[in-house]
Amino acid sequence: MRILVVEDEAKVASFIKRGLEEEHYAVDVASDGEEGVDMVDVYEYDLAILDIMLPKRDGLSVLSHIRKKNNSIPVILLTAKDMLEDKVKGLDMGADDYLTKPFAFEELLARIRALLRRGKPEESLKLVLDDLILDPVTHNVTRAGQEIPLTAKEYALLEYFMRNPERVLTRTMISEHVWNIKFDTYTNVIDVYISYLRNKIDKGHDKKLLHTVRGVGYMIKG
Repeated sequence: MRILVVEDEAKVASFIKRGLEEEHYAVDVASDGEEGVDMVDVYEYDLAILDIMLPKRDGLSVLSHIRKKNNSIPVILLTAKDMLEDKVKGLDMGADDYLTKPFAFEELLARIRALLRRGKPEESLKLVLDDLILDPVTHNVTRAGQEIPLTAKEYALLEYFMRNPERVLTRTMISEHVWNIKFDTYTNVIDVYISYLRNKIDKGHDKKLLHTVRGVGYMIKG
């Protein structure tokens, strides 16, 4: 899943990004409100984390822009403020949750997990393709009942494929969603990771799930 973090404090942004990537999320960071709005307009996100006190355009303005686009992605607001009226204003404008700085990273993770599974039975969260199963809650991956150990990037890559079955994903699409917007699409890193992933999920199975669409990209299908 891909998360947008809009935070002008470099240390805080780096801390959140590093922690989320360790949990297998793809993370983009914007350092001001205008950049955050631009990124929301161009890229698709599964969740956004917005600091309220931002340069150029504050977090509530970014939140308003997201909601005016009829974008229903979950939004968590971060702020050093602890005034009740600030919390109420943010929630009334469409925020899904609110976290006051300083915060424990484990609490942020718990709130993210809760929002991403909101309204969905836990079993329905599992991604299933043929005999390949990915559980976004536990990060467990199995094929034919056998657990498949994956690195963080391999897991993120597989999750992106399984959320887009039978859809050709170009290298640009993969780099934007699984890596980040500054990734160099002209390197062969994506092809290398595709090879790693194919070796783990298809090797030893008669039916191959991960396919190359020559000259275009890759596709997973059952």
